[in-house]
Amino acid sequence: MPAAAIDQCLLTRAVLIVWRLGKRLCLAAAWTPVLLLALFFSIAVSGAQPKDAPDPVAPNPLLLHSRWPAHWIAPADASLFEYGVFLFRKHFQLPTAPPKFIVHISADNRYRLFVNGNPVCFGPQRGEPMCWHFDSIDLAPYLRAGDNVLAVQVWNYGHERPYALMSVRTGLIVQGDGPLEQSVNTGDGWRVLRDAGYSPVIPDYARLRTFIVVGPGDQIDAAQHPWGWEQATFDDSAWPQPRELDPGMPVGFGTGIVRWLSPRTIPFMAEAPQRFAAVRGGAGPKPAGEFLSGHAPWSVPPHTNALMLLDQGYETDAFPELVVSGGQDATVTLAYAEALVDSEGRKGNRNEINGRHLIGVEDHFRPDGGGQRIFTTLDFRCFRYVELRVETGAEPLTVEDLRSRATGYPFVERGAFSSDDPSLTRIWEVGWRTARLCAFETYMDCPYYERLQYVGDTRIQALISLYVSGDNRLMHNAITTFDRSRIPEGLTQSRYPTLSAQIISPFSLFWIGMVHDYWRLRDDPAFIAARLHGIEDVLAWFEERLDAQTGLLGPLPYWSFVDWPDAWPWDNATSTGGVPPGAQEGGSAIVTLQYAMALDQAAELFRAYGRTAQAKHYARMADNLRKAALKRCWDANRRLLADSPAKTSFSQHVNALAVLSGAVRGEQARDLISRTLADRSLVPCTLYFRFYLLQALKTAGLGDHYLEQLGPWRDMLDLGLTTFAERPEPTRSDCHAWSASPVYEFLATVCGVEPGSPGFKTVRIEPHPGRLSHLSGTVPHPAGPIRLELTRAAEDWQARVDLPGTLTGKFVWHGRTIPLHPGLQEFKLPAS
Repeated sequence: MPAAAIDQCLLTRAVLIVWRLGKRLCLAAAWTPVLLLALFFSIAVSGAQPKDAPDPVAPNPLLLHSRWPAHWIAPADASLFEYGVFLFRKHFQLPTAPPKFIVHISADNRYRLFVNGNPVCFGPQRGEPMCWHFDSIDLAPYLRAGDNVLAVQVWNYGHERPYALMSVRTGLIVQGDGPLEQSVNTGDGWRVLRDAGYSPVIPDYARLRTFIVVGPGDQIDAAQHPWGWEQATFDDSAWPQPRELDPGMPVGFGTGIVRWLSPRTIPFMAEAPQRFAAVRGGAGPKPAGEFLSGHAPWSVPPHTNALMLLDQGYETDAFPELVVSGGQDATVTLAYAEALVDSEGRKGNRNEINGRHLIGVEDHFRPDGGGQRIFTTLDFRCFRYVELRVETGAEPLTVEDLRSRATGYPFVERGAFSSDDPSLTRIWEVGWRTARLCAFETYMDCPYYERLQYVGDTRIQALISLYVSGDNRLMHNAITTFDRSRIPEGLTQSRYPTLSAQIISPFSLFWIGMVHDYWRLRDDPAFIAARLHGIEDVLAWFEERLDAQTGLLGPLPYWSFVDWPDAWPWDNATSTGGVPPGAQEGGSAIVTLQYAMALDQAAELFRAYGRTAQAKHYARMADNLRKAALKRCWDANRRLLADSPAKTSFSQHVNALAVLSGAVRGEQARDLISRTLADRSLVPCTLYFRFYLLQALKTAGLGDHYLEQLGPWRDMLDLGLTTFAERPEPTRSDCHAWSASPVYEFLATVCGVEPGSPGFKTVRIEPHPGRLSHLSGTVPHPAGPIRLELTRAAEDWQARVDLPGTLTGKFVWHGRTIPLHPGLQEFKLPAS
């Protein structure tokens, strides 16, 4: 649906952005691409032909340094804090079709923009009141000489809004870039109508029986909706004028600020048409075989209850599009689920439908008897299965079509991995789908239940996206956003942006890890320098809570979440779970060693920026923490580190961190991690923390055993999952990007491609093929693709390495180091 204008490559009017755009996109970091909607079907049918997307634009510098002439506007006769969908329109005259017409637009909570009936864009980028994003768009391709109309659908979810959406009050602002464009500034001449056709569908939380905070569904009464409202010919003369609110103010300017406006930092989300794979069941009249392709309507007679269960074939994030004719006074329900469940609420194999039913979020549509009414949702839905339920009145209903438009951050799959083991290809495909579905205007923990950007999830997601796409903008945005989230005590919030504050103190340490990752992977010194103050504040918070007697961290307020093993269950009394012994009351070796890791990462950063005294302080503290953890928590009998000095609990987590933090090194580290993986009595790492467990395996020099540890991911594939889940069965979320880590590890561990120096200015390649006989990988680098191929012969390996531009590095193989030069090089390696 939105098509991209990246690398000045205009797509034809009939072509949409799809996930396969690949090499046609250029993710240049110097400017923000603007993706424009090409074939957007709103609830009001426009019938307009799609336009080519304009080139990306930058705002007039004056708008970044002074008060805007335009004001925020809002409906005059409605609460600005409660649920409502509002339609804004503005007529303006042009003597000729202009060569350019740049406008800047934002809204609270969300908006969709149409120009002369043509869909243009959807936004704004998620933010916060002190950094509220606006979009900059050239509307010239949509304009003509004479009368023109801007039409903007704005909605506020009110008290039911998603946790991921921050808000002040309902509002719209449009600002022209120069004198010509200022004719469309919000203020005089705009009109607004509350769309009475919309009301919220509150999820049945008791039936869903889980934490779900993605906002309400949509109920639309077609008889109350002003069809064709976005068309230039629509008569809005009876619509009232909006009230004028505060002027637009850029970040850092003005007083009495309601919102500070900041340019968009990421591209618009991609959208692409898709169709369901199969009808898996139903009741009432059966659809024709061509219904799925949109070539045969489904007719439901009067006074009939009918049902159709559709299977997308894989999990997706998408805007559903239901097209109906007739059926006045009928009720149509769309319900969405990741999987069907049995009578006890268990998911089981995701491909099975017998003896199972659908429980999920819903949208409701009441037709008005009109023809070709198109219903779509304000926000996207996450689903594999969709249940279409129809209850007709005295008039038959014709379902002309049911389809959807996949959406998400426009990552391009530039990285690649292949091997002689075809099962790894399937893990790659499912993992990359998982990562894409958990990336929108921020990274998301899960698209079905929360859509919140958490630090713990995001660190892993960011590594995946950089290694597969090379696009660092969403990671850059995440690091900045978490930095802005810090509370006065210094800690980052665990998730942000959000209307509900939450603090997971160990996640602040992983935020430091994110900054360190970015420093290694991208040459962006000013950006890293701006993060050092926040790093200091986080580390100081933990330093103040050190126990002088034990040398470990003492009692920690807030939520000390580490992982989701069964041994650390949810506690209703504290409203927390996933907390190991000692993490709250004091003495946790896990959180103490995590703190030591963050201190070492900070020491590297501060040393690189000439802050040597601070770097030495952090390094000294990290060494003391490692010694204290070994002294207080090492169990000589079990030859394992315990979770706390009480030595009543032992986990894979703490022993993995003992290796990663450097508390245990060399042969002792290899022995420790081997026993950690073999000892079934230990509290196991779930899918999330297995990332750190298997990082420890590589750190200990046992990376060739990585592929042997993919059992949990193979288990998920055997259960029919098309994305990787939040945790092992039983799981709430079927799509959780922290579980997609093998996609990163196939390139960073199996292929062994990692930065050889900060900023990825050199490369270090140390493959760990394990049992494979052939592997190849491609890793996007700012200079171009890094390519590697390894093939096992009878007594040796044949290696091919191709480095882009002037990139140099080294190839490490069983203790032997081979210098790498730019371009293609081939060499033989001993089998061991």
